[in-house]
Amino acid sequence: MAAHNNHTAEIQGHREPRLSTARVEAPVVTSHGRIHIELPDHPHPLKQREPEHKAAGFPAVMSSFAYGIGEAGLFRGTLPMLQINQKDGFDCGGCAWPDGDNHRSMFDFCENGAKATAHESDLRRITSEFFAKYSVEELSRQSDYWLEQQGRLTEPVILREGATHYQPISWSDAFQLIGDELRNLDHPDDAVFYTSGKAVNEAAFSLQLFARELGTNNLPDCSNMCHESSGAAMTKAFGFGKGTVKLEDFKHAELVLVVGQNPGTNHPRQLSALQQSKRAGAKIITINPLPEAGLISFMNPQEPLGMLGVATKLTDLFLQVRINGDLALFKGFMKYLVEADKANKGSAIDWSYIDTHTTGFEEVIRDAEQANWDDIVQNSGIPREQIEEAAELIRTHERIILCWCLGVTQHVNGTQTVQEMMNLLMARGTIGKKGAGPCCVRGHSNVQGDRTMGIWERPTEAFLNRLENAFQFSPPRQFGVDSQEAVLKMHEGKVKFFLSLGGNFLMAISDTRFSAEALTRVGTSVRIGTKLNRADLVIGRQGLILPCLGRTERDERPGIIGPDPRVQITSTESSMGIVQSSRGRFAPASPQLKGEVEILCRIAHAALGNKSKVDWLAWADDYDLIRDGVARTLPGFENFNVDLRKPGGFYLPNPTREHQYNTPTGKATFTVNPIPRLELPQGQLAMTTVRSHDQFNTTIYGLHDRYRGLHYERRVVMMNKQDIAERGLKPHQKVDITSYFADEIRTARSFVVVEYSIPRGCAAMYYPEANVLIPIGSTDNLSNCPSFKNTPITVKAAAH
Repeated sequence: MAAHNNHTAEIQGHREPRLSTARVEAPVVTSHGRIHIELPDHPHPLKQREPEHKAAGFPAVMSSFAYGIGEAGLFRGTLPMLQINQKDGFDCGGCAWPDGDNHRSMFDFCENGAKATAHESDLRRITSEFFAKYSVEELSRQSDYWLEQQGRLTEPVILREGATHYQPISWSDAFQLIGDELRNLDHPDDAVFYTSGKAVNEAAFSLQLFARELGTNNLPDCSNMCHESSGAAMTKAFGFGKGTVKLEDFKHAELVLVVGQNPGTNHPRQLSALQQSKRAGAKIITINPLPEAGLISFMNPQEPLGMLGVATKLTDLFLQVRINGDLALFKGFMKYLVEADKANKGSAIDWSYIDTHTTGFEEVIRDAEQANWDDIVQNSGIPREQIEEAAELIRTHERIILCWCLGVTQHVNGTQTVQEMMNLLMARGTIGKKGAGPCCVRGHSNVQGDRTMGIWERPTEAFLNRLENAFQFSPPRQFGVDSQEAVLKMHEGKVKFFLSLGGNFLMAISDTRFSAEALTRVGTSVRIGTKLNRADLVIGRQGLILPCLGRTERDERPGIIGPDPRVQITSTESSMGIVQSSRGRFAPASPQLKGEVEILCRIAHAALGNKSKVDWLAWADDYDLIRDGVARTLPGFENFNVDLRKPGGFYLPNPTREHQYNTPTGKATFTVNPIPRLELPQGQLAMTTVRSHDQFNTTIYGLHDRYRGLHYERRVVMMNKQDIAERGLKPHQKVDITSYFADEIRTARSFVVVEYSIPRGCAAMYYPEANVLIPIGSTDNLSNCPSFKNTPITVKAAAH
C-alpha cells in the first residue's frame, strides 16, 4: 500500500477537527487544526514483580468479583454472572470461545467474561448534565480508561457543526437527521458502515441488508484487523474460511499446538479444554515469543483443588519463536516430515488423505526439500534439535489440533503463515478427523457470526444472488472498502457518512495519528454503543452517539408472541460455528435505551422509506421477522427461529469437516509459502503488540497485567536483557520509540523499559498504545490485515 507522511512532525488538519488525547494511552490530540502526540502523566510509577507461572484459580475468582462489585455494586455486579452463557441467559460479551454442548456449570464464565459483564452493568450514568459540564476538548484530554469509567450512556446526543459540547437529541430527530444525510449523498459509496465483533447476528444481518439496499458494499469490520488472514488462508486451502474443530475434539486429541496465542488472558475458558486434553494423555506444544502463564499451568476455578492452587501443567514443549518466525518453523516441521517419509514411506505423510482429497502436494515436497536448515533456524530463532523434537511429536501422533490467534495473523505474511500451518495439517491427514484439525480462535463474541451474516466488503456472487432472490432488489456488485481502505478513503475526504456499530474504531485501527486525521475529514459520524470512548471525540463536521442496550439488559418490545412475550432474543455464533440465543434479563441502564437491532432498523426505514420492500419498522419490533429473512438467505439457517430456541442452539454446516471443498479443483489445496527474511538494520528491533490481563481489545479495565507482573503503567516496552544493555539503557528508564516503514518514521515518546523474557532482537508493547507506531500502509499482501505483530523500531533514551 502507499506510504504516507512523515509522522514525527505535526500535521496540518483538513478543517478545524475535534480533539482527542489521553494521559494513560497518549494517543492523538488535535488543537487549532493540528494533530500531535501529547506526553502522558505518570501518577503511579511502574511496579514490576516476577511473572506468574499459573493462571486462573482463586485469584481469578477474586479479581472477577472484586471488579464486578466495584463497577456495579454487590447485587447488580454479581447476579448477571449467574446468567452468563446459560442456555436461558445471555451470551458473554467477551471472547468467542464456545459453550459446552451438553453440560454447563452454574458459573460458566471466566475472569475476562466477568469483567466484560461488570463493565456493562456499571451503575454510573452519563447524562445530558455530563455533556453540558465537559466540552469535547476537555473530554479529549482524559484517558481512554477515564472515559470508559464515567458509566453508561443514557440518551442520544449530537455534536453539531461548530459546537463545543454534545447536546441531547430525540430519537425521532436523530433518525430523521441520519436519514436525510444518507438520502442526500452524491453516491452510496460515500457512506461506510463499520461493525464491531460484539454486534449480534440480527443487527449484522439488518445492517448489511440496509447498506446493500442503499447501494454500497462498504461494510468493513473488526475482522479486517485480526483474523482476515485466517479466513483468506482457509478459503484458499479448503474453500471455507472457518476452522473444523469442535469443543468435544479436545477430549480426543493426542497432540495440541497452540501458536501465537495467550488464552490465559484473551480466551481463559480455552484453558479448560486444554486441561481436558492433558488429562486424556495429550501432549501440548506452545509456540510464542513470550512465555504466558496460562500456557504454563492452569488452576481450574471450577474444581476445589484448582481453587486451592493445585495446577495442571499444560505445556510439554515451549518453542520461544522469534517474532514472525512461525512460517520458518512450520517449514522446518514440513521438511522433517518429508525427509522422514522419504526414508520410510507412509511413516510421516497421510498419503490416503492426500491422494483422495488434495492437490498441489508435489510442489510442497519440492519446496521442503529445497528449504535450507540454516535459514529455517535463523528465521525461526529455534535450534534445529528443538524443531526436530516437535516435528517428531507431530509425526508420531495422528489426532492433532492446531490452535492459533493474532500472533500468527497480524503480519505482512500472516495469510501465508496460516497456509503453511494448513499444509502441515493436511500432510498429517487431520482434516475432518475426530480430535483433530484447525482451531481458529477468534476474539470478540460474534465476530464470526457477523461475517456469516454478510458483513464483508467483498461478498461472494452466491451470497448476493441469494440476497437478491430473498428481498427482490439488485445488490451492488462492486467490492467495498475494508477497515484500512476506509481510513485511506476518509483521509482523502471521500467519506461523507460513517456509522460504527459498537467498537472504538480509532483506537482499534493502526496508525492512530493518521487515522484520527482521517476521521476529522468525515461529514457525519454516528456511533451506536453503551459507553463513551475516543471514537466519539474525533469526528468531522458533526457526530451523533446513539446509546444502546447491553447483552445483560431486557430488550422489551410490545406485541411479540412467545414464552416471554415482552423480551426479544438475539443470537451469536461461536468460533466453532455454534449459533446460540442470548436473552437479557436485567433492567436497562436508562428507559431511553434501544436495542442495537431496533436502532439499525429505524435508521434503515428513515433512509430508505418506500424504496425498500422490507418492513423495517416491523423488523424493529419483532426480531423473529429478521431471522425469517436470514432463513430465506443463508444455508444452515432454514429453521432459524425454531433451532435457536433449542437448548444450546445448533451447529452450522461445516463442509470442510465433511471433505467438501469449494475450491476450483474441488479438493483441498496445498500452497508454497516462502520463508520471510527477518533481517533488520543494526539497532532495530521487531516489535509486537500484546494485550494486558486488565483489558479486552481496546477496552481497558484497569492498569494491572497480573500474569506478567506489570502494574500501574501501560506505556512500557518489554525487551530482552541483552538488548537493553546493548543500547546503554536500564530497566524502568524512560525511552522514546521510533518505527520505520518505507521512507516514513513515527515516534512515540515517554515509554518505560521493562526487562522481560523475549527473544533477542524482539520487543513487545501494549495495544492500543503502540498503534501510533504501526503504519496504515503496512498490511498483509493477501488479506490486507495490519501488521500489528511486527513493526521495526529503535529504542533510545527519552529526550528531555
